[in-house]
Amino acid sequence: MEGAVYSVELMPKVVKDLKKLPKPDAGRIIEKIKALQDGLTGDVKRLAAFVPEYRLRVGNYRVLFEVNGHKITIYHVKHRKEAYLRR
Repeated sequence: MEGAVYSVELMPKVVKDLKKLPKPDAGRIIEKIKALQDGLTGDVKRLAAFVPEYRLRVGNYRVLFEVNGHKITIYHVKHRKEAYLRR
């Protein structure tokens, strides 16, 4: 999957999540999300038995997303303490 070009879609909840964060943290997260367009680089890990199936670690925050072909859909941006709680 390295070197692939992806389109990134943010779900409406992600915008709300980002607005709740301190500006420096939100800025770093946005930069990392933009970098995903060039491939699954950075601290990306496939999650076992969890939906969404991927996570990107940005400091104490987790970006939870799925990859479908050349499309990345981002569902949540959460603090690491809250990211993996079952809803």
